[in-house]
Amino acid sequence: MARPFKAPKSPIRPPRAPKVTPPTVEDGEEGVPAPREGQRLHKLLAMAGFGSRRDMEALIETGRITINGQVAQVGAVVDEHDVVRMDSRILHLPFEAELPQVLLYHKPEGEIVSQDDPEGRATVFDKLPRIKQGKWIAVGRLDMNTSGLLMFTNSGELANRFMHPRYEVEREYAVRILGELTEEQMAQLKHGIELEDGPANFESIFPNGGEGANKWYQVVIKEGRNREVRRLFEAFHLPVSRLMRVRFGPVALPPRLKRGTMLKLEQKQVVALLEWAGLPVPRKPLKQMSPHDRDRATRVFTPKVRKQRRSLLDTVNNPVDTQQERPARAPTGNRRIRQDSDLKQASMQNARINSGAKKRTDRNRGRG
Repeated sequence: MARPFKAPKSPIRPPRAPKVTPPTVEDGEEGVPAPREGQRLHKLLAMAGFGSRRDMEALIETGRITINGQVAQVGAVVDEHDVVRMDSRILHLPFEAELPQVLLYHKPEGEIVSQDDPEGRATVFDKLPRIKQGKWIAVGRLDMNTSGLLMFTNSGELANRFMHPRYEVEREYAVRILGELTEEQMAQLKHGIELEDGPANFESIFPNGGEGANKWYQVVIKEGRNREVRRLFEAFHLPVSRLMRVRFGPVALPPRLKRGTMLKLEQKQVVALLEWAGLPVPRKPLKQMSPHDRDRATRVFTPKVRKQRRSLLDTVNNPVDTQQERPARAPTGNRRIRQDSDLKQASMQNARINSGAKKRTDRNRGRG
């Protein structure tokens, strides 16, 4: 005899504990509101590659940056839910650190490191490849007559870590002078010499050969003042005939990078630079690339001259209409303009051909 089906007994659950909501601070009560989580606006703009922090502070002071429709102030804090605009353009800010791009360029003599030259001379920014986010920032400067290693990055934080005087990043140069230094002069250059803008000295200096009256020296300096290396040698009436930067901090000029060529650093090399600079490394895993793609991405290339787009700060300092007028057409001269009579004559000829009229051939040519 079959037994009747019995539903299993449901286990007895303990009663739920009531939710405890934290007391809210009402108006008029004493209490400190919780600080808002976010990041500084000028820092995010610098991380996006629009310029240095100081430039972004100057941009915010112009009043053209708004946060949720309100004019932004210097030191404002924003988060992912805020809408930041430059005029009517929405800015996409990197709240999470992204892996920046770094370019190495072997600058030849005759080019200036400036984005705007009133004299119209050749500038290194005319050769840089296009970039999707932000803009290229030159890490340090080189005189027009100075060649060697020049770095570019789209990270304002990384560029600031290389250039700010408080970090004292080493710059190494190969110098050729007309003459020769004595032991006393080399010791004095290491100890310090008083220049027009203050004392200056080399961290290290040692001879590196030479022929005839021209002698080479290898020097290391921790400042980036204007023409500082040249002025130190000119203090002893020894003019510099050749100046070349071979190292900037942990980055040395690669031997395969010839004059006028560029090289993009690999992802692992960029991560090593961020760790050296003490900057946050992106949490996202590195992009997996095949050996062919990796070799292609880091291949030495010769840049082509192109027109650079204007940065946000340039549009503030020099506001101009971006819509350029079309160039005027060249004068027609004695060119004949088609008339209505030409169209009528062409239509009559087509009608005669299509009407089935007898055509003259070689057989009946000349017959009546």
